[in-house]
Amino acid sequence: MTVSAILPHAGMARVLICDLIGLAFDANGKIDHGEVKAHVEARGGVFHEGPLGTAGPLEEGRVHFFYLPDLSTREELIAEAGDGRYDAVIAAATFLPAETCFPLGGVRIGAGTGNMGSRSWGGGNGEGGTAPLMNTPGINSRATAQMAMKAVLRVLPDLPVADLNRQVQSGDFDTGRQLRDVPTAKLEGKRFGIVGYGNIGRELAKLARAFGMEVVVHARAHHREWIEAEGFVYAETPLEAARGAHVFSVHVGLGNLDAQTGRYANAGLVDAKVLAALAEGAVLINYDRGELVDVEALAEAMAVGRITHAAIDADLFKDAATGALSGPMLPYLSLVERFGGRLELLPHAAADTDHPSRVAGARQAVDQILMAIRDRRVVNLKGSLPDGYEDGGTDVPAGIGGTSAAQLARIAGDGTNAEKLAEQAEVLSAFWRAIVACPSAEERERLIGKQGRDMMLAANKLATLLQDRGLSGPFKT
Repeated sequence: MTVSAILPHAGMARVLICDLIGLAFDANGKIDHGEVKAHVEARGGVFHEGPLGTAGPLEEGRVHFFYLPDLSTREELIAEAGDGRYDAVIAAATFLPAETCFPLGGVRIGAGTGNMGSRSWGGGNGEGGTAPLMNTPGINSRATAQMAMKAVLRVLPDLPVADLNRQVQSGDFDTGRQLRDVPTAKLEGKRFGIVGYGNIGRELAKLARAFGMEVVVHARAHHREWIEAEGFVYAETPLEAARGAHVFSVHVGLGNLDAQTGRYANAGLVDAKVLAALAEGAVLINYDRGELVDVEALAEAMAVGRITHAAIDADLFKDAATGALSGPMLPYLSLVERFGGRLELLPHAAADTDHPSRVAGARQAVDQILMAIRDRRVVNLKGSLPDGYEDGGTDVPAGIGGTSAAQLARIAGDGTNAEKLAEQAEVLSAFWRAIVACPSAEERERLIGKQGRDMMLAANKLATLLQDRGLSGPFKT
């Protein structure tokens, strides 16, 4: 089938890009989108700066991308894309109202698709529409997890760094007499509860473990063997994950929307019971969706000291004409007057402010849109697969979210890689087989003295080889 045979609008397709696709500044002080523009053109597309209405005649048989990163309000989006003039869309943080129409699909730069509300694919969960909804999972997972960990490290351990810095700079501190007045506690041994074992939840779990914390993860039951295999504790419910946790972080998305109630399945998941189960003076992190936390319950938990600090990252929108605020961050603003010093509120910036992640995600989104339009093949599908499309599976960076069969096949096909892995694994296997066969403690001690160094060297080499090749976590068929 030729491209022109499947492209609408006289053999062409029109794609709206309604978010920034670069976050670094160019030599003229403007935000640079050049990397993604070059990628579009290298893939045979045409890149336009501005709306369809000002583009003039369009070349047939090509996919045209229209870059409008300043679209923001519901009214602006409906006016620009409410009549199906654009066939597809790429978005990051911008919320697409149900009234927007993209008959060939959409891609969200990032993992969560709650903002992708177009009726074309049935809303943010991608269920029931006629066009495919896709995301770019894993692209910004590490950036998000690192920002979440930064939020923890700003308050734990609880050393008053800023005060001590001021005293030292002014020469007003004596270590021998005054250091005893600022005791603190390390992170090691503290409990870190996480809800969700997706790309971000797993990356955060790995970071918390690196600090020596006990990591407890709640996820669906089929994740249990992999959670435990990676050395984390499995919790059957969010309440169990929260019990006694000094830090609690949620990474599950909003879930399905109930058409009857208009409520998402995971809205209010972090409720009064969950918050009450935390350790006294715990830290709450919500770098997922604002609606996941019951804000009234959070206020009560902060008032009684159950939560000493809360870090929230959620969308906040401001109407350019009226100044009116909206978005899931809005309820949290009511807490500022009472708990401002104990709140850290970000406008959904944890992952979306990392330039390399945004560029990588935008490039991948371009590839996925082109594949869906040209080949009717959908990669990283969210929700149901519309008629006439083929499911192309998932595409995530190596090491994010686990290891795929395709990734293993690539490594297995490289003789050098396979030989290195086999060589170190054989040293380990031979040593431990010999240990098991030793008839006495004296013989084991002799064997350890002779081969222990080589075994540990092989163990470290194997761990490095596996890490460098992204061979960790769940196996994804």
